[in-house]
Amino acid sequence: MTDINSSLRSPPAGLNPSAGKAGVNPLFLREEELRQAIEMFFYAYRDFIGEPDEILADKGLGRAHHRVIYFVGRYPGATVSSLLGILKITKQSLSRVLGQLLEEGYITQRQGTTDRRQRLLDLTEKGRALEAQLTAVQSKRVAGAFREAGAEAVEGFRKVMLGVMSDADDRSRFETGRRRR
Repeated sequence: MTDINSSLRSPPAGLNPSAGKAGVNPLFLREEELRQAIEMFFYAYRDFIGEPDEILADKGLGRAHHRVIYFVGRYPGATVSSLLGILKITKQSLSRVLGQLLEEGYITQRQGTTDRRQRLLDLTEKGRALEAQLTAVQSKRVAGAFREAGAEAVEGFRKVMLGVMSDADDRSRFETGRRRR
C-alpha cells in the first residue's frame, strides 16, 4: 500500500521544486500551497462535522438539519426566505428538512406580524438543546485551534475565510466591529 503522506511530500513527476537558479520553482510551491490548502479544508471540515454528524444520526437527522437548526438558532425569528438566502438551497430541499424539524418539535413556525405571508422560525426548547449540544462540540474544537494558533493567526484565518466567500452580502455579515443579520 502506498503511503499517502509520502506522495504529499513529493512533487508530481516532471516538477522539481528545487529546479531553477533560485533553488525552488515558485510555480510548484504556489500550486502545492493551494492544493494543500484545499486538502486542509476537506480534512478540517470532515473533523469539524464528524462528532455533530454522530449526534444527529442518533436522532435520525443529518447535516442539512444541522445547518437549519444552527441558523434558526443564530437568527431567531428568521424568515423562510432569509434562510433560503443564507443556505443557498432550493425551497423543495428546505421544505423537506424544515418539515421534519417542525414535525419532530425542534422548530416552531409562526406568521409574520407585518406580512402575514411570512413564516418566522424559532427553535423550541428541544431545538435549543440540540443546537447548544452541537455548537458546544464545534466551539470546543475551534477554540482549541484558536488558542494554539494565537491572535495574529486567528485574524489571518478570518481574512482567508472572508476571501474564500464569494458573496458580498455574506462577507458583510462579518464586518469588523459589528455583526449584521
